[in-house]
Amino acid sequence: MVAPLPRRTFLRGAGAALALPWLGAMNPALGGYRAPTGGRLATPPLRSAFLFKPNGMRPDQWTPAGDGEQYELSPLLKPLAGMKENFSVLENLWNEQAVGRNGHWPKIPAYLSGGYVVRTSGRDLDMGGQTADQVLAQELGDRTPLPSLELGVDEAYSGVDNIGGGFTRIYGSHIAWRDRHTPVPKEIVPRLAFDRLFRTGPGSPRQSGPPVSGFTTKQPAVAESLATDDTSVLDLVLDDAKDLRRKVGVEDRSKLDEYLTSVRSVETRIANALKPQKRWINEGRFDVPRPGPGIPEDFTEHTRLMLDVLVLAFWTDTTRVATYMFGNAQTGRNFSFLDGVSGSYHSLSHHKNEPKGIETYVKINAWHSVQLAYLLEKMKGLKEADGTLLDHSQVLFGCTIKDGNAHQEHDLPILLAGGGNGAYRPGRRVRFEKDTPLCNVLLRMLKTAGVERDAFGDSTAVAENL
Repeated sequence: MVAPLPRRTFLRGAGAALALPWLGAMNPALGGYRAPTGGRLATPPLRSAFLFKPNGMRPDQWTPAGDGEQYELSPLLKPLAGMKENFSVLENLWNEQAVGRNGHWPKIPAYLSGGYVVRTSGRDLDMGGQTADQVLAQELGDRTPLPSLELGVDEAYSGVDNIGGGFTRIYGSHIAWRDRHTPVPKEIVPRLAFDRLFRTGPGSPRQSGPPVSGFTTKQPAVAESLATDDTSVLDLVLDDAKDLRRKVGVEDRSKLDEYLTSVRSVETRIANALKPQKRWINEGRFDVPRPGPGIPEDFTEHTRLMLDVLVLAFWTDTTRVATYMFGNAQTGRNFSFLDGVSGSYHSLSHHKNEPKGIETYVKINAWHSVQLAYLLEKMKGLKEADGTLLDHSQVLFGCTIKDGNAHQEHDLPILLAGGGNGAYRPGRRVRFEKDTPLCNVLLRMLKTAGVERDAFGDSTAVAENL
């Protein structure tokens, strides 16, 4: 009889290691093997994702009608119609420490910490406390190759917003903070994000680590990392994959083939998205006026590639904690690729309650809802043990202001998706008492992931009604 596979099994090749997805051969109950004596998971682990959307949501287009499971999808929730049973809309949440002072900058670090952000030009950063994602990374990160994965689409801002209260713009560039003084840089280049999951060897994420492009894509190390090795990670581990395929059962072979096909698909999409820049990257030139080296010109493609990497990171159990920023605070992203939209997103969010301005703002909001649906559908479509990847995840999506025009801090647009390994009852409109700390929900997420805390941030209780 073939022995059970260890959960942390990798396919290995020269310069690459590919973590395997959940296979029946790793679980005695599912694969028909005698139970091992320990060291292997019996059920899929819980994954935790924290997503941030900049510039708020149009409230009357986001807030649904009805109560509990009988609520009606609002216009901005309709893109998620096929996922209604997999998420809950959470209302009346806020971060009290982020009230006033500035419409954007001090609110971003408080999103996952509830902390008070100190006004500074950048030399003495202090955002009040560690973020929830990094608490999970600190407590549980030794169980996976990567303690956490930070992703986004905008390069970090620099300088000080003197008009906006004298806050450093660094605050608006990060939702993940290792401690109250240290932001965790996010990766914004799809290929580097992908390599962070799978590459090994000198200069790789498993040793000294590749550069993280989120601070600046213009550093020479980023170009060098992108151009160093164009060999597919699958090609590097192919022999090991063939050997493993002979050792597992029919069902696991199918699962393994599906997984490898998915990895190849992401590799191919990254390569295709970079075709206009491929030659330029190989030549190591940075003087071409593009959005950034290795970043697709199509913003939707860029966004979805990064979301695909997040899904792969969870599915392969390379990490169980991830953050994703759909943009920095006050992002000036141009959404002119949407019909009827022209101009800076931040400027358009200040619609002055004029009908045309509101219409444009809502179109951008709806685009974000579509991208959220894309992520959740991907996760729901991946079967894992007795459910799906989404069943074994908790995904928080939200904004740090209610509306981009007025910068309201009360009743933030918040959505919680996933089954939390059976801990949640999604598919509802959940209305908390007015001005309930968002940290109550974060405390519940920590506890659901197995991290016991009496309190977190400015929490007053554990959010039980989820």
